[in-house]
Amino acid sequence: MREFLVKKFIKNYEQIDDSKVREQYGVLSSIVGIFCNIILFVLKFIIGTMANSIAIISDGFNNLSDCASCIVTLFGYKMAAKPADKDHPFGHGRMEYLTSLVIAVVILFVGVELLKGSWAKIWQPEQVEFSVVAVCSVVISVLIKVWMGFFNRNLGKKINSTVMLATSKDSFNDVLATSATLIALVAALFTDAPIDGIIGIVVSVFILISGYGIIKETVDQLLGQPADPNLVNDIKNMVEETDVAIGMHDLIIHSYGPGKLIGSVHVEVDGKGDIMEIHDAIDELERNIYDELNVMITIHMDPVETDNEEINKCKALLEKILCEIDSNLSMHDFRIVSGPSHTNLIFDIVIPYECKLSEKFIKEEIDRRLKNCDKAYYTVITFDKNFC
Repeated sequence: MREFLVKKFIKNYEQIDDSKVREQYGVLSSIVGIFCNIILFVLKFIIGTMANSIAIISDGFNNLSDCASCIVTLFGYKMAAKPADKDHPFGHGRMEYLTSLVIAVVILFVGVELLKGSWAKIWQPEQVEFSVVAVCSVVISVLIKVWMGFFNRNLGKKINSTVMLATSKDSFNDVLATSATLIALVAALFTDAPIDGIIGIVVSVFILISGYGIIKETVDQLLGQPADPNLVNDIKNMVEETDVAIGMHDLIIHSYGPGKLIGSVHVEVDGKGDIMEIHDAIDELERNIYDELNVMITIHMDPVETDNEEINKCKALLEKILCEIDSNLSMHDFRIVSGPSHTNLIFDIVIPYECKLSEKFIKEEIDRRLKNCDKAYYTVITFDKNFC
């Protein structure tokens, strides 16, 4: 069914990096969600009233809030598809993240309301009336929500959409809530205990946890996360395959929404090479990264000496010292300035976040070990963090 709907209503459905195509995916997901949730709300409200079940009625209003979320999602995808303008030169792709945040807030609201209603049911229990019609409606609701959950999950993974993945989680929360109401209906045959309210509380807690998880994930994306490790490896491989590149460092990737990546990186090149040839090769590398990985990247060239015996000796010595201090430490941009009384070793050290050593300790330890050398070495160190 999913493939049929995608091929039927989305033109050029394979071009998932195109903002207009993503908009069509969002419209399809939203319309399907609105249609299904309205049907479920009407069904559950009628059956819940007949069965006197707060769980079924609350679940129905949960579907109505899902319908509102679908309308918000539809608006979000329309906004995200807007082209770049003077006030937003990087486009509007991050509207998808804001839309996910709105959906998460709606989920939390529903969870709180269900928790309040369930708590009232425990203190003032009402008899839940079992009926075959109610059971059948609940089963139908579960099946529809399971299909919606997988429908949005598959679409979300296909186009890398946090909105659809959040909607998918909401659908599976509904499956949990509706399954709980089914248990309450069956339990009404065997006990007068407020099973309806107890199950409602358990379900509401799961819904609140899910809403919190979506908010955390979305806020992390808005604050900025490391780039996808697979993307980083692809960029590294492309740099290494370039003849003029000796090494790379300081890779930074900024996300302005799915499919909108902008980055920069420093690439070490031979300082004695032909600058025009190197520049042409770097320009071509930038174009290739954009064409193959869809990352608009700026490459800064760092000239280094590769045939200086003293530089190579000092560099190897420092790499050995760093490995002994912490094997996760690395350095780049190494150069030396020699003088009559001492030699300055100038370089950057990348400290990974998991390393607990202070910058002061690392520098003092390096200086201490360098004192055992024949020459007088002074270190000029810039400490960096790894952004990817």
